[in-house]
Amino acid sequence: MLVATTERVAGYRVRETLGQTFGVVVRSRGIGGNIMAGLRSIVGGEITEYTQLLEEARRHAVDRLVKNATAMGANGIIMMRFDSSEIGQTMSEIVAYGTAVILEPGNPDANVA
Repeated sequence: MLVATTERVAGYRVRETLGQTFGVVVRSRGIGGNIMAGLRSIVGGEITEYTQLLEEARRHAVDRLVKNATAMGANGIIMMRFDSSEIGQTMSEIVAYGTAVILEPGNPDANVA
């Protein structure tokens, strides 16, 4: 599955636009991670526990995005974006979304969909 943050993909043209596709993940750091992050926030610097949590959540959201697009019959996703928000003070929601398309080799300026 080709996933791009751009509207066009070099060397390909969009044969068909299938519609919106997305992947959602809600994650919470366990009590131990929250305690460690709290202690780190006192001295400053990167809070690696949260960085790892968000990196994993983004990868998981993209995996779900690709699975959703595959179920729609797509072989590509264009205009992929991330969005995130907090739910309460302990949970993060990560959404990966884009447009599911069928790509074929060709001139991208010849897009028909």
